[in-house]
Amino acid sequence: MSKPPEDFLAVLNTRSQDIFKKIVQRYLDTGMPVGSRDLSRMLEVGLSPASVRNVMADLEDLGLIAAPHTSAGRAPTQEGLRFFVDAMLEVGAVDERERQQIANNIEGQARQGQVEDLLTEASQLLSGLSQGAGVVIAAKADMVMRHIEFVRLDANRAMAILVGEDGQVENRILALPAGLTASTLQQASNYLAHHVIGRTIAEARKVLAAQRAEQRAELDELTQKLVDAGIATLSQPSASSQPTVIVRGRANLINDTMASDDLMRMRQLFDELESKDGLIDLLGDAEKAQGVRIFIGSENKLFSLSGSSVILSPYKDANDKVVGVLGVIGPTRLNYARIVPVVDYTANVITAMMARKRGR
Repeated sequence: MSKPPEDFLAVLNTRSQDIFKKIVQRYLDTGMPVGSRDLSRMLEVGLSPASVRNVMADLEDLGLIAAPHTSAGRAPTQEGLRFFVDAMLEVGAVDERERQQIANNIEGQARQGQVEDLLTEASQLLSGLSQGAGVVIAAKADMVMRHIEFVRLDANRAMAILVGEDGQVENRILALPAGLTASTLQQASNYLAHHVIGRTIAEARKVLAAQRAEQRAELDELTQKLVDAGIATLSQPSASSQPTVIVRGRANLINDTMASDDLMRMRQLFDELESKDGLIDLLGDAEKAQGVRIFIGSENKLFSLSGSSVILSPYKDANDKVVGVLGVIGPTRLNYARIVPVVDYTANVITAMMARKRGR
């Protein structure tokens, strides 16, 4: 097989493009390869099966189609699907009924529950609308502080107790400077509380860093050391900083008729999702991406083993920061034209809800 050119459109004439589209559309509709005789009947411009076979041979030489097994028709390769998605896919608007369903369900959940409930609803919706698995990968939310205090453990150590507005509690151990009194401990607690309550940990660090000159004039040396230790402990990642993964609709991708190898690969994919392997890289990639990303087959190492296609879109918080991705996992013959806008619209609704919840 010859090396494919970078731009297939430059080497495919109208007839070749039309035949290739028909092969891809049949595959996406049925999962089945198509032969030259059936293709000749599907074309609007009459071509003999022999002429169609010649075009198919050219497409196969380019690596766009292949025979799944002997004596079969042809189906698109992974590279062929990539080309189709990038150059030929015509994405429509989200159906109005589906727009209402997504907006109503997510808004209803936003009024009742926590952020994780909101994301679970999104995953469930995407699974139902795509007949695949809905997936949400959420970065650990930066805690909005409701309370902070220091509790002495012994002469050399104290515990910093951090309480978030959502009720989340984190305890972190820090070393105490020598000679620290109970009143100094309280003063440092009060100072930090004054500047961090109502802010995220990241926001609190910025405020405290900006006021460093002022705080040095306001605090004595020991209190300053403890405040510095408090800022340092705020900067430490928590033990629970791994991303949250929510998957709904696994049964749509696993059934009793699957070959044992396919079944094993799909189960391994879900195990890897649960173990969080590769998720940090995926979130980092989402921060750089603009809009919906489509991974086909082996293009992403996290999903490569299962041979799945994955459609993902980032969503943001009230500060316009990407805090997660959501989307659909399915077979490579997903209905891309329909599912891409659904994933994009769902991400936009989640972004709007996140901003609304933060603004309360």
